[in-house]
Amino acid sequence: MREQNGSKEERHQQILDHLMQYDSISLQEILQRFGCSEATARRDLEALEKSGRLIRTLGGGAKYSGTASGREIPFHEKQNKLYPEKESIAAKAASLVEEGDVIGLTGGTTTYLIARALKNHRNITVVTNAVNIAMELSANEDIQVVLTGGMLRSKNFELCGPLAERTLEAINIHTMFMGIDGFSADQGASTYSELEANTAMLMMKRSARTIAVFDHTKAGRNSLFQIAPVQSLYGIITDQELGPELRKQLEDAQLNMYVGSGSLHSRE
Repeated sequence: MREQNGSKEERHQQILDHLMQYDSISLQEILQRFGCSEATARRDLEALEKSGRLIRTLGGGAKYSGTASGREIPFHEKQNKLYPEKESIAAKAASLVEEGDVIGLTGGTTTYLIARALKNHRNITVVTNAVNIAMELSANEDIQVVLTGGMLRSKNFELCGPLAERTLEAINIHTMFMGIDGFSADQGASTYSELEANTAMLMMKRSARTIAVFDHTKAGRNSLFQIAPVQSLYGIITDQELGPELRKQLEDAQLNMYVGSGSLHSRE
């Protein structure tokens, strides 16, 4: 039986195409895109999960099976995904930075765009373990850039390991913007790389406040290694309003939540 927007095979292929590009899809997105019933959407996801091409998530959505099983996606594959959404996150992050601040930036596509948004700021210091972020900021003489040492992870240009950690131990940071691969109320911020998780945790310890930055596809999912529980974060910046259940949980935890250029909730 054909649904409003195509046959079962066409729906399956379009769902997989979406997952290849965005890594996840919600049940509501499927219903809106295909005009099918919820029962049909759930059957589609069940069939695709049985074939090993996706993994269903709580709430009825799905993740790309490669990503969900722990595959780390290189920077160049993620760079152009959800670009406008990440730019809105970056603009909001940059608006929170004041003259004289010492800012910490982990590696990642969203934090790279934060670096771009900071390029016209004056009299700030940026501490980062990402080589591409340091290069992006190097042309502005009004920004002092501190790049850690460490072992280069070529997939995302981050420096990690004992040398990076020793550098961070000597630095005090006002605000850290942390790129992550997953965020949920129960596990907080998480990432695919143990090395990156360790470096991010130490940068957090040296920071007065930490703000996790992530697009909506990361919300409600967990990656392999936990970086920090919700209670240890100052806030988050996303590109869309969170679902009501997750938002309520974060409000109960008194977390500052920002969306793009607006603010959802502040505990201050």
